[in-house]
Amino acid sequence: MDFITDYGLFVAKLATLLVFLLALTFGLALIRKRGKAGQEERLEVKRLNDKYEGMALALRAAMGPKRAFKQAHRAFKAERKARAKDAGGDGSGARKRVFVLRFQGDLRASAVAALREEVTAVLSVATPDDEVVVILESPGGVVHGYGLAASQLQRFKDHRIALTVAVDKVAASGGYLMACVAQRIIAAPFAILGAIGVVGQMPNFNRLLKSHDVDYELITAGEYKRTLTMFGENTEKGRAKFREDIEITHALFKDFVRTHRPDVDIERVSTGEHWYGLQALELKLVDAVRTSDDYLRDASATADVYELTYIRKRRGLERILSPGVWWG
Repeated sequence: MDFITDYGLFVAKLATLLVFLLALTFGLALIRKRGKAGQEERLEVKRLNDKYEGMALALRAAMGPKRAFKQAHRAFKAERKARAKDAGGDGSGARKRVFVLRFQGDLRASAVAALREEVTAVLSVATPDDEVVVILESPGGVVHGYGLAASQLQRFKDHRIALTVAVDKVAASGGYLMACVAQRIIAAPFAILGAIGVVGQMPNFNRLLKSHDVDYELITAGEYKRTLTMFGENTEKGRAKFREDIEITHALFKDFVRTHRPDVDIERVSTGEHWYGLQALELKLVDAVRTSDDYLRDASATADVYELTYIRKRRGLERILSPGVWWG
């Protein structure tokens, strides 16, 4: 009897272990499947008119009597039905469309990867009767990254599609390089704009290496292949060349702003300083002082407003530190 009891307990433990392993395997497979699904690249589109109208209906439901809410709800459904009918006809009754993109900039301008896909998507359906609104927030960053981002916005102008940039918090340095491409810039009263300048910086560890008797060899072909280095001993000639490159980049930045904002006193605003929205309006860096929320809410009264977000595949960790030239 003891043998049978011990054997039964052994079988029960083995079965429990097998069930646990099967559950663990299934769970890991499910997590992996969901992870792959979350990594798929896709374009998400939201109709902001529905968001605004839904918020208004919810507030009316909480504030007013049920009869008033039902009437408002019926009117909302009738209006939506009429819009759908117009859109499905010959297009003569179709309303203007406003496409909303959001650009959250970092030093490496990594958001440009999604931006270029969103621009391509909009250009596949937009007409010169439509408008694009880019809600931009960026303190600036690497020259090549923000130069590409500005070129992406230029694509709208090349296709004769109206472009408005809205700045609620900051569009400085490379961020303003992007913003100035638009035909119209709006900014919140205390948004930060400008900083039309260039910064080049990198640490130098040469003295630290020398103090520990560490030699550093750098072999280049070309007199200015490396002007400044992190570990070698920098020379005045190298520093002078680096300063020359900075000045050339600054001149290109100024010319770019002058081309897109010809009414701006470029020498006045290209000192590297930044200004708040109200000051920027006086300096003609922006065209109106207004928040993006107010602009889009008003636009939804006469246009269909769509917000686009391109979801990219998750990438591995990118290098955080990289010496180079930055819009500043």
